[in-house]
Amino acid sequence: WIVFDGPVDTLWIESMNTVLDDNKMLTLNSGERISLPPSVGLLFEVQDLAVASPATVSRCGMVYFDYADLGWLPCFRTWLESRREYERSINAPKPDETCALLKQLFEQFVEKALLHRRKECTELFATSEISSVRSLIHLFDAVATPENGLSVHDVENYHNHIQMLFTFSLIWSIGASVVGESRRRFDVFVREVDPQMPSGDTVYEYFVDCKAHGWKSWEERVPATFKPPPDTPFYRLIVPTIDTTRNHYLVQTLVKARRHVMLVGATGTGKSAILQTIMAGMPENLYSMLLINFSGQTTSKKVQDIIEGKMEKKSKKSYAPPAGKRLVCCIEDFNMPAKDLFGSQPTLELLRQWIDNGFWYDREKQAKRNINEMQILGTMTSGRQMINQRVQSKFNLINITFPSESQIKRIFSAILGLRLHHVEEFRMMIDQLVQATVEVYNAVSAQMLPTPSKSHYLFNLRDMSKVFQGILTAKVELLTSKEQLVVLWLHESLRVFSDRLNDMDDKQWFRNLVSEKLASIFNTKWTSLVKDGRSPIYVDFMDPNVTDPQYSEVGTLAALKKHLEAKLAEYNEEPGYRSMSLVFFTDAMEHLCRIHRIIRQPRGNALLVGVGGSGRQSQTRLATYLAEYTLFQIEVSKNYRLTEFHEDLKKLYLACGKKQEKKTFLFSDTQIVEPAFLEDLNSILGSGEVPNLFATDEMSMIREELRQEAIAAHIHDTLENVYQFFIDRARSNLHVVVCMSPVGDQFRLRLRMFPTLVNNTSIDWFTEWPGEALKEVAMRFLDGVDLGGEDKTTLVADMFVLVHTSVAAASVRMLLELRRTNYVTPTNYLELVTGYTKLLLGKRTELGDQCYKLQSGLTKLEDTKNAVQSMTMNLEVQRKALSQAEVDCDRLLSIITQEKRVADEKRTQVEADKVKIAREKEIANAIADEAQEELDKAMPELEAANQALKTLQKSDLDEMKAYKAPPEQVQTVMGAVQTVLKRPPTWDEAKKTMADQHFLANLQNYEMAQLTDALLAKIAKYIANPRFKPEVVGRVSRAAEGLCKWVIAVHRYGLVQKEVMPKKLKLERSREELARKERMLADAENQLREMSEKVEQLQAQTNEKLAEKKKLQDDAEQTEGKLKRAEQIVSGLGGERERWTEAIKRYQLSIDNLVGDALLASAFLSYAGPFNTEYRNDLVNTTWTAQIRKLSIPVTRPFSVIDFLAEATEIRDWQIQGLPGDDFSTENGVLVTRGNRWPLMIDPQGQALKWIKMMEKPRGLKVLDMKMPDFLRTIEHAVQLGQPVLMQDVLEELDPSLEPILSRAVIRQGSRFVIKIGDNTVDYHEQFKFYITTKLANPYYSPEICTKTILVNFAVKEQGLEDQLLKTVVRREKADLEEQKDELVLNVAAAKKRTKELEDKILRLLANSDESLLEDVNLVNTLQTSKQTSIEIQKQLKDAEVTEEKINAARELYRGCARRASILFFVLSDLGSIDNMYQFSLDSYVHLFHLSITKSAENVRSDSVQNRVKTLNDWHTLAVYNNTCRGLFEKHKLLFAFHMCARILAAKQELNLDEYAFFLKGGQVFDKESQTPNPCVGWLSEKSWDNIYELDRRLVAFHGIASSFEQLPSSWREFYLNATPEDGILPGDWNMKLDDLQRMIVVRCIRPDRVVFMASRFIESHLDKNFVEPPSFNLAEIFDDSSPTVPLMFVLCPGVDPTSQLQGLADRMGRNLKCLALGQGQAPQATRLIAEQAKTGGWVFLANCHLMLSWLPKLEKIIEDLPLQKPHENFRLWLSSTPHPSFPIGILQRTNKMTTEPPTGLKSNLVRLYNLVSDSAYSACRFPELYRPLFFVLCFYHSVLLERRKFGNLGMTIPYDFNDSDWEVSENILVLYLEEMPEPGPAHVPFDTIKYLIAEASYGGRVTDDWDRRILKVYSDQYFCMEAITQPQFKLSTHPDYYVPSLDGTLSMFKDWLQGLPVVDPPEAFGQHLNADIASQIANSTMLLETLVGLNATLLRSGGSGG
Repeated sequence: WIVFDGPVDTLWIESMNTVLDDNKMLTLNSGERISLPPSVGLLFEVQDLAVASPATVSRCGMVYFDYADLGWLPCFRTWLESRREYERSINAPKPDETCALLKQLFEQFVEKALLHRRKECTELFATSEISSVRSLIHLFDAVATPENGLSVHDVENYHNHIQMLFTFSLIWSIGASVVGESRRRFDVFVREVDPQMPSGDTVYEYFVDCKAHGWKSWEERVPATFKPPPDTPFYRLIVPTIDTTRNHYLVQTLVKARRHVMLVGATGTGKSAILQTIMAGMPENLYSMLLINFSGQTTSKKVQDIIEGKMEKKSKKSYAPPAGKRLVCCIEDFNMPAKDLFGSQPTLELLRQWIDNGFWYDREKQAKRNINEMQILGTMTSGRQMINQRVQSKFNLINITFPSESQIKRIFSAILGLRLHHVEEFRMMIDQLVQATVEVYNAVSAQMLPTPSKSHYLFNLRDMSKVFQGILTAKVELLTSKEQLVVLWLHESLRVFSDRLNDMDDKQWFRNLVSEKLASIFNTKWTSLVKDGRSPIYVDFMDPNVTDPQYSEVGTLAALKKHLEAKLAEYNEEPGYRSMSLVFFTDAMEHLCRIHRIIRQPRGNALLVGVGGSGRQSQTRLATYLAEYTLFQIEVSKNYRLTEFHEDLKKLYLACGKKQEKKTFLFSDTQIVEPAFLEDLNSILGSGEVPNLFATDEMSMIREELRQEAIAAHIHDTLENVYQFFIDRARSNLHVVVCMSPVGDQFRLRLRMFPTLVNNTSIDWFTEWPGEALKEVAMRFLDGVDLGGEDKTTLVADMFVLVHTSVAAASVRMLLELRRTNYVTPTNYLELVTGYTKLLLGKRTELGDQCYKLQSGLTKLEDTKNAVQSMTMNLEVQRKALSQAEVDCDRLLSIITQEKRVADEKRTQVEADKVKIAREKEIANAIADEAQEELDKAMPELEAANQALKTLQKSDLDEMKAYKAPPEQVQTVMGAVQTVLKRPPTWDEAKKTMADQHFLANLQNYEMAQLTDALLAKIAKYIANPRFKPEVVGRVSRAAEGLCKWVIAVHRYGLVQKEVMPKKLKLERSREELARKERMLADAENQLREMSEKVEQLQAQTNEKLAEKKKLQDDAEQTEGKLKRAEQIVSGLGGERERWTEAIKRYQLSIDNLVGDALLASAFLSYAGPFNTEYRNDLVNTTWTAQIRKLSIPVTRPFSVIDFLAEATEIRDWQIQGLPGDDFSTENGVLVTRGNRWPLMIDPQGQALKWIKMMEKPRGLKVLDMKMPDFLRTIEHAVQLGQPVLMQDVLEELDPSLEPILSRAVIRQGSRFVIKIGDNTVDYHEQFKFYITTKLANPYYSPEICTKTILVNFAVKEQGLEDQLLKTVVRREKADLEEQKDELVLNVAAAKKRTKELEDKILRLLANSDESLLEDVNLVNTLQTSKQTSIEIQKQLKDAEVTEEKINAARELYRGCARRASILFFVLSDLGSIDNMYQFSLDSYVHLFHLSITKSAENVRSDSVQNRVKTLNDWHTLAVYNNTCRGLFEKHKLLFAFHMCARILAAKQELNLDEYAFFLKGGQVFDKESQTPNPCVGWLSEKSWDNIYELDRRLVAFHGIASSFEQLPSSWREFYLNATPEDGILPGDWNMKLDDLQRMIVVRCIRPDRVVFMASRFIESHLDKNFVEPPSFNLAEIFDDSSPTVPLMFVLCPGVDPTSQLQGLADRMGRNLKCLALGQGQAPQATRLIAEQAKTGGWVFLANCHLMLSWLPKLEKIIEDLPLQKPHENFRLWLSSTPHPSFPIGILQRTNKMTTEPPTGLKSNLVRLYNLVSDSAYSACRFPELYRPLFFVLCFYHSVLLERRKFGNLGMTIPYDFNDSDWEVSENILVLYLEEMPEPGPAHVPFDTIKYLIAEASYGGRVTDDWDRRILKVYSDQYFCMEAITQPQFKLSTHPDYYVPSLDGTLSMFKDWLQGLPVVDPPEAFGQHLNADIASQIANSTMLLETLVGLNATLLRSGGSGG
């Protein structure tokens, strides 16, 4: 029989239907079917069939046991017989008479008692009659024993004692379950049954005293006095009363009788205290105690694991407590486990199964597991769910009633008396305090009842005790009056009762209640006790006595605020603490003090309830700091689960219990990844420990470490006792603070499922901030912001309050009207206030910049008038060009005829060669076919053998490997296999071979070329063995048979291959000859093709010349039209001045209205996102704007959020990218792009999704969703690289691991900003963006999510969507009806865009020649359009400038070479903030310094110490520069040199830090009104004038320079117009007065495009010329400075592969280079290569390290260990990687880095290219006189193309990555065609072919734009010409320094000549205008200065106050 004892449900019982059928077929999940034998039967024992299906019921026979038919008599009769045996066993007198008496008593009174209880009484938990009778029997057995006073020797009174004990048992079994009111009714019944009961109290107040032969009152057993030990903590104080004495006796008696007991009652009646008393009072040598707190999430498995964790395995199937003890399992909240879908509680059913059967099952092996020596003592709280009667019937149930008021007063009077009894004045107040507390408690319990919104309104005796605990916290000695004691009581009552109230009316009711008690009991008033009628505040952190702070009242709020602000400042300065910005208004201070009070109490835990952003966590952090605790908080990551949570809890418990660190465990409901987290938290709050947290070995370690301390504390040295000692200590030092949101059902559900959250914590409810608090916060943040006066500041603060409250009201209205939820939190308000100040200042700057831009534009437009005069000259040039074009056309026609004839002759010869080669090819193929035919004969056997291998299974090989002594046949076969594989033929080696997971694959892919004659001979020995036959071997092993076949087949194939090899060799020779002839044919065909192409090219050139001729004719005819347009341009410029002047006035008006405009805009950004159009308009226009006008705050009329926050061109881009064009969608676009939080877009239509994807696509958008397993990793990469991330299709809950991203938890580490995501801390890129979308139309998001994101409602209404579609249609049709409606948005956007384009065109045309100006045929139309649209535009496009940090004091001066070396190292360290790849180790630097010392001494002799220091400094500085520049990108080399120069000068006090700061940061005028007007408006920009003005005002050396612009405007203008102002002479005496830095400052102010040139001059002047000419890339020199233990690393740039250069170097030096491109699976091979080459002295090149970032930590370890391994002196490890932010710094620091980026500048590139060529290659061409100039031309051509990119669009339409491979191919082409020249001489050089292949094929292959292709062609025509090789010093540009050198010498002579080229490339070298590179120069200057500011942050703080 199989017995199913327990409830059934439809899930599993349905799967039993087939078993219940006649065929008894069991079907498993796997599909396997098991037929049970006929002898198997199933028996179900259930309480009911409420959830069983009819199909199940119909298959079973039903037996219903009706209690009415049986009753309790069978149970009684069975027990009576056992009692008879017991009476006999104890030698009781007359056992039969005793049993007869018992039978009479049971039959006479039990049924009546049951009936009376059923009809007259109320039970807290309904009990069945049979269970009540069983409880009666159990209790009688427990008390009617000699151990409990029943004397068998007192024969006379024995039956009387039996009768009294029966009555006692009847009272505490049948009557034990009734409630307090029903006990009096049951008392009446009992007295009728037994008139001998004493009168007075109820029968429940008496017990049987057998010695006195009667009933005694429990009062007699209560001690008369209460004197606990002096150090007893409050939570251990238990005042003995009648209730505690009685309950303890009952429970302990039943427990000792091994009965299961259940204590039931309301919350706070002392059930837990009874458990603790029982646990403490049981003999330790006999009993082991286990406390378990059940919750709604407690599972049966968890309970089983907890109990088994306390057990020892006694036998195979039996478990029992250790040391022969009996385990008492105390279970709190027994009825808490949640019911499953079908109403059962599996947790309780498991325990019931054990109680009934004594076992449960091993969950893994499904074997019985007997659990012995255990019993259960549980508690259940009323008001929660009822449990199964079958479970409840197993317990003796005792109702613990609420103690009477007299008992309560007695308890707390005794407790207070402990501290107040010695002060007469206070001793008289004890009764008053207790009476007042009891009355307050009774009133609160009666009135403040729990409701769905107030589910935490649960009050019990614990709360009353907390009041007195708080009173006892204060030292009585410090209380000087009764009033102080009353105030203390008032404070504690407020903290315990009022703080948890979440309704202001309830708080006021409680205040009135307390006021009433103050008057009626204490005869005083609230206002008489506390100043200003506020609530009193008691803290201990304001006491200066740190060792023993006193709990006392705060004097004034001002003093408290001052103290808290000071402590907050200290907190923010603590290292490793996240800085907080808190505003201490009254409510915030009160909450902070409450939290601090809670965690300062012994075992004080807090439940902080409030919406996200209300300050719970930040105030907990500060409160923890004030208490001098440390905060512990888990960090949830993507894979953070219960295991990780337990690991964190272990660390917490070890810190608190072992190290005795005081900790605050801050836990938020947002961190609940799994429900089990709360289960563990419930255990921590309840019992103080997490069951089974520590494994047995860990507990043993804890015991060993704490043994001595436990013994010193008088703890018995057992594992259990010491562990409990550890838990008690941890509990004393641990304070849990739980933060929960009250929103939604989860809060109420969690409080119900986890009762300790309410019962074992102090609750502090964070209500909404009151208006006073809101205003106080606003005034705090507005302090120091210029709003036009203090009155305006107050008005703005009032508006902030109105905005916040109005949004809250609108949210309520929206919830009612639209059922859409929006939460308004303090975070929104803080964002409003901080965002307002930021927006206000930003807009002021922006609008000011717009004014400057217009003024600058006026100046530039004025200069364009001069551009018109040169047009006539252009016409003459065109006519001359037309005449030349006609001559060129005639010349080309004659050349074409001659070239065509040569090509035809060549074609005839090629066709004849083709026929001859085809014949030879046929002969070679015949030989190949013959050889292959013989090989094919052996292939079938080989394929059969391979097929046999494929049939082998892993199990076959495993069988062979299992042989320790294999059969001879197997060993022979494996020996043959090992021989074929060239491995030792031993069995051990064979087993290793078979262990390889690729063993069979290696055999199948065996390389037959390895079959040498020697190897075949070895194999033949095995083949010759007569037992080496597959059929023989197969009898022993199937796997060996297949391997035998394979060996035989390989041998036969090898023999055939041996015969075929001569034929193969013959075939190869014939094919080589054939290939040679085919190459000759191909060369001939190439020549033919080149000739044909040349003819076509000449024809194309002719056509081009004809077209050019036609174009010149057209241009001449259009000249008159251009002149007319030029006149229109000049006349149009005059109107711009008037229009822009008017615009400046409008901007000034906007600046005046910024206070109100910014307020509306910041309010919109903070609050408007979740609302639709209607609500937004109502808030912005009806509410906010109206109130602003009412308060007379200046504001634009009408105000538009879109116009204020967005620009028309940007909006137009949004619409192109997919954003709908209606105002609502545009507002959403503003919210998404301008909001301070990451947007969470409610996007059911998907419009936001499409828009974001299109908008962010150019920036490399990463699109993720929550289902992706590695989405967190992708986010990490995006954060580092500054890429946007779109998390699409989220639901209503977000992954907790996103919390750092959402909250922007960015912290600063030195100069870096980092963020921790999961377990990783990554660099935070400021360009990172995070977008979230959901398709849910009306989602519900918690306040925490609303706080951390900005909800943006893209879910438009039907009318909104209809408007969007209608506007789209009308816009296409251009209907007049919608033109006016769309005119504002469309025209303004188009006008702004056209205006910007116009300004750019004007500036560009004016900057270039007249010809470029007139080529823009739309110029006139553009000016006219701009003139019209300028009237409509209200703002200019934002040109934001970031105000840079001010300068503090400078660095301390440096001395000597050590100072210099220190400076240089920190210069290197600074580079790490520029690029992650710039990492340098101190060890490497010290090594370099040693080399500098050595080499400087060897090369330069010094005759004095001063000279030596100078020599070393100079040498080392240059060495650092050279070594570092190898690893720097080109754009940073000048920056590095300048930074190094500046630091050196600063150390020598030769750098004025104020001036240097100004040079870096410039000047900004804040007080425009007092600024002197610009005296040179015509040419000096406003920004430049601001710099000059600030320069004059702030730096002493420049006083008077601003006035000199007024006095010498023409001289300054001449200096300004100088093409090279760095070489110019400053006006007046400024040229003599200013030094180099000061001259740089002047140039920086008025000519920022020349800053880079000035910086180069500055470096050259103060250091040396070598520091502005970075060393060229020379791999051989780099190798010379390397060592075997320091790897060399190439930092790769796009298109550059250093492999060929490295291979060439290795070949020249005779080194064995092993190259390996890293990727997945390459790690083992890379490790092996390094190990092998390190021994042999070879080289290893690991390319693309960035592709194996996960393996790089291992590589770092290998590199770190290299010095210890002492590798071969020739060994080198080369690495390559692209820059990557995750690249290990350890590798970067330990390597010598080299960038493969081409250098900057023509000179550097030419030098680099010449270094790539060896002397032998340079001299190899047989026409060196032609090769040398053409080689130079090619290098110059390559360099020009690379450097032309710096001109931007003026250089190339598209920037192309031309690289060295292009140059190498072109050089090969050059050599090839020179070598193949038929005769020497310049005339025979095929220039056209060379130009075509280089310009069109090699370089042109990358070019996609026609104009760019034309540039390549123009350059090739100009450079690759006859004059380049015939004309001495042929000019390559108009600049005199660039020509082809006429040198006939060696390569080194050319290199020397290159050193004389200019360092800075003039634009003429590229054929550009002098002004062509202004834009690039300004960009370079800006980059230089901005980066230097970041690098010099510390230096600038040391001195200077710039900007």
